[in-house]
Amino acid sequence: MTKRQIKAVGIVVKRDRPEALELGTTLTRWLRERRKRILAEPSTAEVMGAEAVSREDLAHRADLVVVLGGDGTLLGIARKVGRRETPILGINLGGLGFLTEASISEARQALERVLDGDYETDRRITLEAEICRGSGRSTEVVHHFLAVNDAVFSKGPLGRMMQLEVTAEGERFCEYRADGLIVSTPTGSTAYALSAGGPIVYPSLGVLVLAPICPHTLSNRPVVLPDSFEIEVHVKTPDHDATMLSIDGQESAQLSDDEYVRIRRGRYAVVLIRSPHPYFEIWRDKLHWG
Repeated sequence: MTKRQIKAVGIVVKRDRPEALELGTTLTRWLRERRKRILAEPSTAEVMGAEAVSREDLAHRADLVVVLGGDGTLLGIARKVGRRETPILGINLGGLGFLTEASISEARQALERVLDGDYETDRRITLEAEICRGSGRSTEVVHHFLAVNDAVFSKGPLGRMMQLEVTAEGERFCEYRADGLIVSTPTGSTAYALSAGGPIVYPSLGVLVLAPICPHTLSNRPVVLPDSFEIEVHVKTPDHDATMLSIDGQESAQLSDDEYVRIRRGRYAVVLIRSPHPYFEIWRDKLHWG
């Protein structure tokens, strides 16, 4: 990937963390000394002394996005970046995160390294999830989502069992009777899919993980498929209007009886500034492997 010249830096801050605002203010002053343009959301821009823009404008105008928060904060902006594939530097406010891999004490040094062009990136695949009606030429796309971690099928407040029919590359794959189903990227393998018994997948691999949530058949185990496969999920449970599709745990839509979901690898990647901490170190720290 060709490294772009960084003229504008977007800073996304976890609003309810005073230490994030304090760090954002410090980095804004430092970046101004480097003659960079600093963009931030209206709720934090005035405090930090940055230019106030919407999250969408920040994602499209910044040459680098710095996230001061946790993995959830990073996911929110990563879905907005789209075709620009703007590199993202994640600064975690606590310990190491799976996505926000640098700590507060490393923030200044990490940012200076990026501005000097001394950095490497990881390209993480995304998922495109479409809620559809009809088939063939009469297919209508009702909603379109981009996911960095996962697309999750779940029931409404009653939490009843679901019956899900899944096809992969046009072939009948599996029929799940479970509390739900997670379709995950390698990045998302350490999120919800992990708690459902899914495998931890090395982030650069080109695969998808399908992990049923509390399957009612013990032989229904998580599986790993090539990311070139297109997945279709049809909900067969009678009266399934309470079925929800959630994206990265941050966006959601309710499925009606005549709708199904088509999932494929996204056209664009999420580009993360590589941390000095190797993946294995992060796994050992977060998962307490010793």
